[in-house]
This record gives sequence, structure tokens and C-alpha cells, in this order.
Amino acid sequence: MRRPQKTCAICESGVRVVDFKDERTLARFLTERGKILPSRLSGTCARHQRQLSTAIKRARQLALLPYIKGFGG
Repeated sequence: MRRPQKTCAICESGVRVVDFKDERTLARFLTERGKILPSRLSGTCARHQRQLSTAIKRARQLALLPYIKGFGG
């Protein structure tokens, strides 16, 4: 049984390139633990999923986003 096709939220908003400095937008595509959501859950197209993963990794490198959230260790 197939799920209905989700539409890409980034395509709908008209954004051409995903910016790594936009923390609020990038945080929508992370789990509560800080992992990147897969495209089958987020509904993003392949092009924007690749841009998202690169932007999230760059934002993590610059400490704009955490690598791990809620680590109780």
C-alpha cells in the first residue's frame, strides 16, 4: 500500500538555494535528537534533500546547530 505523495515544502516556498545560516528553517528538518529527517518523512524532493543535508552539516560545523540534542549522558 502506497502513501500519498508529499509535496516539497522548500519548492512550495519558492526558495532556490537552502541557506545554512537560516537556523529556524533547518531546525524543521531535524529530529528531537538532532538527526536529519529522511526525505520520505519530511517530504522534500531529492535536490532539496541534498541541499538540506549540506546546509545542516555546515551549520553544525559553525556551531549554529548542535550535533546532538538532549544528551543526558
